[in-house]
Amino acid sequence: MSWKNQIHQNPKPLDMNESITDALLVAEDYRLSHVPVQKEGVYLGCIAVTDLETLEETQTLQQYQYLLQGIFTRETSSWMDVLELFSRNESNICPLLGTDQSYLGHYLLEDVQEYFLQTTFIKEPGTILIVQKNLSDFSMSQIAQIVESNQAKLLGCMVEEMESDQVRVMVKISLGAINEIIQSFRRYHYEIVSEHHEDLYLQNLKERSDYLDRYLSI
Repeated sequence: MSWKNQIHQNPKPLDMNESITDALLVAEDYRLSHVPVQKEGVYLGCIAVTDLETLEETQTLQQYQYLLQGIFTRETSSWMDVLELFSRNESNICPLLGTDQSYLGHYLLEDVQEYFLQTTFIKEPGTILIVQKNLSDFSMSQIAQIVESNQAKLLGCMVEEMESDQVRVMVKISLGAINEIIQSFRRYHYEIVSEHHEDLYLQNLKERSDYLDRYLSI
């Protein structure tokens, strides 16, 4: 099933004249991190439960309009776009708006996560390599070329971490000789962060180290 079919209609957005207590009850009933708010049928934004918990419960949402966050997505957005919105806003709800700003419903984080778990990147059997390189020298096309030149199939790549000068990438590979792929990455100056029993380079280093330890202990 397409993730875009996972549109929820409840709860409906609260009106600005509803109380903080009402908003907290909705958040508790539906286990939401944010509550969508509207005025005269027009979506205004979401208010975080962490903010609601600090407010006077008898007051209305109207008095705290400045706390609304513009969390929303469009029908043309990809599931990765929506997942990024969840992460950036630290929310588990993302309203879906039409081209006329009409409220069409909302996505929930758990549904998008479930869709991600069903993708080929996760479900297809394969080997995970985690490689690291200087950001200025990093290239996704080079990663693909290294994998495919060793007669392996690239199932996907994901940037795991990016700092000012380094990028760490998770590479999922199906088929192919893993040791040859690892050595190819090293020839292109990638650091292999993950550990693999097929890595003959590390095995040889360990054997030499063990030999040196035995020699020095004589």
